[in-house]
Amino acid sequence: MSGQTNICIQTELSGLPLVRRGKVRDIYEYEDKLLLIATDRISAFDVVLPTPIPMKGAVLTQLSQFWFEMMKDIVPHHLISADVDQFPKPLQQFRDVLRLRSMLSVKADMFAVECVVRGYLAGSGWKEYQESGSVCGIALPSGLRECDRLPEPIFTPATKAETGHDLNISFEEAARIVGEENAARLRDISFKIYNRAAEYALPLGIIIADVKFEFGIYNGEIILCDELLTPDSSRFWPRSNYRPGRPQPSFDKQFVRDYLEQIRFDKKPPGPELPPSVVQGTMDKYLEAYRLLSGNRLV
Repeated sequence: MSGQTNICIQTELSGLPLVRRGKVRDIYEYEDKLLLIATDRISAFDVVLPTPIPMKGAVLTQLSQFWFEMMKDIVPHHLISADVDQFPKPLQQFRDVLRLRSMLSVKADMFAVECVVRGYLAGSGWKEYQESGSVCGIALPSGLRECDRLPEPIFTPATKAETGHDLNISFEEAARIVGEENAARLRDISFKIYNRAAEYALPLGIIIADVKFEFGIYNGEIILCDELLTPDSSRFWPRSNYRPGRPQPSFDKQFVRDYLEQIRFDKKPPGPELPPSVVQGTMDKYLEAYRLLSGNRLV
């Protein structure tokens, strides 16, 4: 897969009902299906910034497609096609917008929890561990450092927040929301996907520290939805630079967050424009993650 794609900040597809415009994705309805478009918008500290990151939407979509194919024997997924040439004819008039960055998907009844698997102690898990010695009710050994590898991966679900950060919850709370049988099944599937992905990525130079999955029900069975194992939904660290006891470099918005901290951004909208060096550095990281994991280049 190669070739530059147009920069896309926001889509306006006339004649298609807009279901939702999220921080990154514009989601439309087409007949009984969904059209998910990953724009080049980027958010940091829950603020969508005015400057796009070229190719970001293409990386999210193409990397998700790569992982969906790898994991399909573990669980079915929502993706019908990410190839515009295979889309219904009425959608092909939007080819320039949709190319590389869109997924035509089945419409599932979504579970109201996000499934998080952590293999390393970072982010909100590290904060919680410092306070309580546990994460989402799971007791962990004492003396762990920031970004230490956990003795074994843990399942730490979260509730979905329309705005702001998702809220970590215990497995028992997740079971109350989706039912005990579904919660156990989602946990089992999540572990299988994470373990396969982590084992695949490590020899390629990427540590997958933690992941977030979304699932739904379609035709009576659990399916994997949304994006999968991208730098926006997972924490990817370069293996060569891994040093526990400190935050790690990562294949995501690190350049953006570092810049915003440097200029003392107050983390309230509207966000500032990003300088070209931050845009380029961020784009390079997304593209590098795609290249290392898929073996292909987008540009």
